[in-house]
Amino acid sequence: MDTKRTADSIKLDFILETINCKLLETKNPPLNTAEIMLLQGIWDNKTYNIVAEEAGYSYGYLSSVVAPELFRRISDIIGQRVTKKNCRMQLQICLIPQATSKKNVRPQHSEKLSISITQLMSPNFPSGCISLNSPFYIQRSDIEKQVYAEIEKPGALVRIKAPQEMGKTSLMLRVISYAERLDYCTVNLDLQQVDKKILSDDINKFLRWFCANIAYQLNLEPNLDDYWDEALGSKISCRLYFRNYLLQSINSPLLLALDEVNHIFEYPEIAEDFFPLLRSWYEEAKRQPVWQKLRLVVVHSTEIYVPLQLKQSPFNVGLPIQLGSFSLEAVLELAQFYGINWSDGEEAHLLMATTGGHPALVHLAIYHLSREDVTMRQLLETAATSTGIYAYHLRRHQVKLEEEPELAIAVQNLVNTNEPILLEPIIAYKLSSMGLIKSDGNKATLACDLYRQYFGSQQ
Repeated sequence: MDTKRTADSIKLDFILETINCKLLETKNPPLNTAEIMLLQGIWDNKTYNIVAEEAGYSYGYLSSVVAPELFRRISDIIGQRVTKKNCRMQLQICLIPQATSKKNVRPQHSEKLSISITQLMSPNFPSGCISLNSPFYIQRSDIEKQVYAEIEKPGALVRIKAPQEMGKTSLMLRVISYAERLDYCTVNLDLQQVDKKILSDDINKFLRWFCANIAYQLNLEPNLDDYWDEALGSKISCRLYFRNYLLQSINSPLLLALDEVNHIFEYPEIAEDFFPLLRSWYEEAKRQPVWQKLRLVVVHSTEIYVPLQLKQSPFNVGLPIQLGSFSLEAVLELAQFYGINWSDGEEAHLLMATTGGHPALVHLAIYHLSREDVTMRQLLETAATSTGIYAYHLRRHQVKLEEEPELAIAVQNLVNTNEPILLEPIIAYKLSSMGLIKSDGNKATLACDLYRQYFGSQQ
């Protein structure tokens, strides 16, 4: 019995991988958590009621929302009508032969797709980006499909912008994963990791750090001195290194993902040289085929405040992606993932009113509510206090404001009015980067009621 169960599980892992590969090939998002849970239940010959009870979903949600969409997507893939009754049979007939072919599946990724009920019911504390194998990632399907399509274009540039903790890095990880499925070379650089001394010196030291790190991630020897020429200058040397060494050494496109680019904004002398360099590579792809191998993904928290000419800036070309707060539907979906049924929507509306749909704040609340650490009433009553679940989040912002009094004054001005007010550009940049404000044209308001309550109590 155990041997049969293991064989069945392996078959299902292969099928899940094959389905997701085919969905991604057609620019569609992979199966979501609810669809995977339902497919696992169907594979084990379980009823909707049993799957709903084990996974913490409502019967109506599974049977009337998840199931029809799941069967439609599988039907599109295999070209046969799929129902609950024939689902397992159709999958075995149509996908098992493909799933066991090395050409069509990469078994090493299957653990990311098969999510156990134990994982779902014992979630980790939500902190930082959402890992690729997490069942608690809220898909932004339209955005993901748009970015996936863009990075397949020669010389593409994608700019992902949002305040802190809005899901930028989580999205970037999925873009990198998609690129790897296309057999691209991938490099992920977090620019927060650059030593302050490197950024405090000249552009030459920074560009050598930049090139060396990319070479290491591509498993290439840096060989910087073979291409660096002081007479030509560091920017030309960097360009030649990229064109004549890095791009010539690989046989597939290179996805270069730069996270926390806004960290460089705070070093204007570096920014004024580095960002025009990125822009020039994007423009070069229109003229030289070798540069078409490069696909840039730039992730940043705010608009750049370093003065650059329009023709030099990489922040007004390429595909712009703006990540916003969660919608009410996304909040309800995340609650479902945690086994919470907010069918009447009242609790979700209350949480939205306090957090403004801020992804990290919403996720933290639903995590604690699912563990029954706190009731919704207790959560809302203590949200803006030192004993509430947001105490660390709020204190972190408070420390930053104490370090920069001009930011604290701006926040207090926002607390004292319900109307949008005009802020100095650099102050607006910093508060937006922290996620404390939302823009209304050239003016700003506090991002959510939680901040109004907390910073109002600090007066």
